[in-house]
Amino acid sequence: MTDSADTAGAPFDDDASVREVDGVETAESIAEDVKDEIRLGHVQDDVSHVLEERFDEAGIELRPEAVDDLAEEIERDVSS
Repeated sequence: MTDSADTAGAPFDDDASVREVDGVETAESIAEDVKDEIRLGHVQDDVSHVLEERFDEAGIELRPEAVDDLAEEIERDVSS
């Protein structure tokens, strides 16, 4: 019996399956991680800069305006 294309070679991890799609971290999951880290006091740098670094590491390219908009949204969510 062979593995299906959906699960072949993919480790099962509930948390990782929410954050990754085909082994690639999504922009949304990165934003959620940054929110959590801000709430815990682990991020004190400019949120836009942190997002840009995380997106670069994950190979995600977004327009600078989109990153800034997302950073502002994150800051509003965390402060409310």
